[in-house]
Amino acid sequence: MARILAGVAAFFLLLTGVFLIWQGHAEEPTMAPAPNPRLAAIPGPIRLSAIPAAPEADAKSKEEKRFARADKDENGRISLAELVEPRRKAFAKLDLNQDGKLSFEEWAVRTIDKFEGADADDSNWLTPAEYAATAPKPARKKPACSC
Repeated sequence: MARILAGVAAFFLLLTGVFLIWQGHAEEPTMAPAPNPRLAAIPGPIRLSAIPAAPEADAKSKEEKRFARADKDENGRISLAELVEPRRKAFAKLDLNQDGKLSFEEWAVRTIDKFEGADADDSNWLTPAEYAATAPKPARKKPACSC
């Protein structure tokens, strides 16, 4: 009896599917007409405004700019004092006994202190992460405004 009911149900499902396929008609897509081209409405040739001249590049070369930074009094010459002055603070930090001479020991003390400060696990070698800590800090950029 269950087979007969299953067969009747299958027959009605099949009949329903055939009816839906027979009644279903796909509509053809309708396309809107193409818009009129805007340029065709403008009579005559198109006039464009002139392109302004490009700004001139800085004529100074890289070496000329570097020379100008070192020439503090802007007289066209670099004296020994002008060349040495920017390095005076860095030298004074390394010259521990302030004798005006930098010995190997003075340089080594600073280097050893830097190494020991970076060696966080006291293993007497630096891992990549510890070595990265020895990189000089980037200079802070001044804000463009005082806000």
